[in-house]
Amino acid sequence: MPEITILTERELRECVTLDLEAVDIVEEAFAALARGGVVMPPVLSMAIEAANGEVDVKTAYVPGLDGFAVKVSPGFFDNPGLGLPSLSGLMVVLDARTGVVKAVLLDNGYLTDIRTAAAGAVAARHLAPREVRTAGVIGAGVQAELQARALRLVRPFEELVVWARDREKAKRFADRMAGALGCRTSVADDAAECVRRAQAVVTTTPARTTVLEADWLHPGLHVTAMGSDAPEKNELAPEVLKAAGRVVVDRLQQSLERGELRSAKAAGRMPDGAIDEIGEICAGLKPGRRSEDEVTICDLTGTGVQDTAIANRALQAARARGFGTPIEA
Repeated sequence: MPEITILTERELRECVTLDLEAVDIVEEAFAALARGGVVMPPVLSMAIEAANGEVDVKTAYVPGLDGFAVKVSPGFFDNPGLGLPSLSGLMVVLDARTGVVKAVLLDNGYLTDIRTAAAGAVAARHLAPREVRTAGVIGAGVQAELQARALRLVRPFEELVVWARDREKAKRFADRMAGALGCRTSVADDAAECVRRAQAVVTTTPARTTVLEADWLHPGLHVTAMGSDAPEKNELAPEVLKAAGRVVVDRLQQSLERGELRSAKAAGRMPDGAIDEIGEICAGLKPGRRSEDEVTICDLTGTGVQDTAIANRALQAARARGFGTPIEA
């Protein structure tokens, strides 16, 4: 059997960063999903209530790529009390022609963070207004920071306004982002102010009760909702999707099962118009933003094509740098 390459998180952080190349890689993965030929099964989820934990498994075969990834993402939320991180995980890369294991990427969720942020940039690239002076972020965690950085790659905003339930955490986040992005930052008094001041907003919370309401929407607004990736999560009030001029998702069935469409359907507030997938826009099969006054919503639940695409890029970059520890299978 061929050797298997083991790559650590430290090595992977040197191979893949949040830049326009990562955005383009994820965009092409979405386009491939729309063009056909991709094999992407539903997400496998397992709740382990006895340990306050959950595990998600995602994968996809993408034509043209040398390998495909199987990603295991555990979240065990009592771990901090044990001195351990809540999130970990890894990706296994298998040869697309033979199924032989090529590499194990011990990224502890880093590659997922990057591909998730890059997907936000893809959504903004196609759906946000051409001019975004003020960006808004709801949430103040790791993904909030990455989403702000990703948005600025495609829409160089002048000001970032943030809101989080923990105001002190929001203040620390705003101060940190002022230095990181070199732009003005401020903390909104409430989520409504954050949305009303911005032309593009990203929601980045694990909320189970809504954090964005329909009457905050205004002409020209774009919202990317990326926090709802499980049936119990919900960031957008169902009326938001009903009131928007355009609703786009990463995968329709997945959003209906574990994204914002799930709660909208349960409330009987599904959008009146067609719901497009972001890949259709990336592939040129559907238009992006249709007017500067349009209100657009993009719900991102996270797809296996993103994992396969970023894993292939990481492995390619690692080999070019001579990284990795080979082991005999």
